[in-house]
Amino acid sequence: MPFLDWVNKNQAQQASREVPYHLLKQEAVYGDNAENLLIQGDNLLALKALIPFYAGRVKCIFIDPPYNTQSAFDHYDDKLEHSQWLSMMYPRLVLLRELLAEDGSIWVILDDSEMQYCKVLMDEIFGRSNYCNIVTTTTNDPSGFKATGATIFSTANHLLIYAKDKRTKPIKKTWIPKGYDSGYNKVLANKALPYDQWTWTNIQDATAIELGFTDTKKAKKELAETFEDEIAEFALRHADRVFQLVAIGGGAAIKRKATIEKSRSIRDKVLVHPDDDVDDFYMANGRQLVFYDKRLIEVDHQIVPGELVTDVWTDIAWNGIGPEGAVDFKNGKKPEELIKRVLEMATNVGDLVLDSFLGSGTTVAVAHKMQRHHIGIEMGEQILSHCIPRLRGVVEGEQSGISRVVSWQGGGGFRFCTLGETAFDEHGRINQAVRFSTLAAYVWHFETGEPGQQTFDQPLLGIHNDTAYYLLYNGILGDRRPASGNVLTHAVLQAVNEIFPHAGRKVIYGETTRLGAARLVAENITFKQIPYDVKMR
Repeated sequence: MPFLDWVNKNQAQQASREVPYHLLKQEAVYGDNAENLLIQGDNLLALKALIPFYAGRVKCIFIDPPYNTQSAFDHYDDKLEHSQWLSMMYPRLVLLRELLAEDGSIWVILDDSEMQYCKVLMDEIFGRSNYCNIVTTTTNDPSGFKATGATIFSTANHLLIYAKDKRTKPIKKTWIPKGYDSGYNKVLANKALPYDQWTWTNIQDATAIELGFTDTKKAKKELAETFEDEIAEFALRHADRVFQLVAIGGGAAIKRKATIEKSRSIRDKVLVHPDDDVDDFYMANGRQLVFYDKRLIEVDHQIVPGELVTDVWTDIAWNGIGPEGAVDFKNGKKPEELIKRVLEMATNVGDLVLDSFLGSGTTVAVAHKMQRHHIGIEMGEQILSHCIPRLRGVVEGEQSGISRVVSWQGGGGFRFCTLGETAFDEHGRINQAVRFSTLAAYVWHFETGEPGQQTFDQPLLGIHNDTAYYLLYNGILGDRRPASGNVLTHAVLQAVNEIFPHAGRKVIYGETTRLGAARLVAENITFKQIPYDVKMR
């Protein structure tokens, strides 16, 4: 597989490993749900800070990074040298991959300035085998000043989609509304009878008769253009009787060859292949009957004709999205409907969504309305001027964007955090601000590779692959001398064995141990010293 090379790529590859772990400093809580996070700060540092707690937990990542259009906008500078852009993206994509769940997916939206290069970058980081799609979505109409340029007018943005593991099939098939398909132009007159007695008429005649006209010509003359609307409504009301005849191809045709040939010779007679193992595979005139009700879907609580979403999206409006969320974000705001479709295809209610280039806050606003948990990261001041006000509005039940479509009435909440001090200094010493639960999450993640999701309020952090992990820190055992139980002594070990027994292997972290090597072996204990053995993955 080819790899992309650029100036300072080696440094970019090292960056995700060398960036320090920072503590998150809670600044405010809004509403009544503290699980959702808004973080202000460099997203490289913020992503690293999230690793011990969220590695492998994020179901969907949507990011809208700088397009590198070589322009400067009101809220951000989109003018990086090409190699700088690549060096900026590489370590962030590495950390995002670590946060992604095994059945998760990442969606990166770009225009053609860097899209092709980003794909090669993601091939390298996520694996070419985990590439899913490039979706092209149209953004604006070819009019105005931009249409006078020397090149072809560009109306496309591209969504690069990768899976953590494509074998998990993380992208769900999704349907969108579509108008009446005039190909469904026949109506069964007597579907209640056995199929070999079925007869039919064309849908125009059936519609005219139901409307009280003696023939179709009179209906067309009186109703004019609205007659087509009446046909569409008729098709919906009688979807189980409305059908079209379609060609039979591939293996289906080979399997049913004899019946298809027989069907061609007997006009307007419905046949079924003998002992067919597919239900309702009806044939007439050498073709298959496909009923309209198979095209009906539920979209936003309404039954409508639909079509499968493909890799070209032209139905999402980008014009007029300025009022969404009551925040103005020129040259960067994405439609709430776009994020809604992504989350419909990639997540379920209760899943965790992450956006580390939050911008105006669209991703978290939509995730909140769709009852997904969410984390948003933004370095700029717009997290204060745009993201927090927008998400507070969502909590309070604002009705712009997708609110009415998803019946959003408000509720929930979020925490606002900034990046605090580093958890460890350059010599590996633990910051005194690090509390037991935080260090426990680091230790647990380092030892097991799992995120620290459980409540850490006791020395036994958990059991993984029949090994129990313990942490003696901040006097977690209470006032047990020496060093308030942070030293592994005979008394402390006795307390651990009595309160948190485990018959298998034990890994115990502490300031030091007073037990000899023989006793440690006898107790099946691997002792690790704080801070020297506290390492980060």
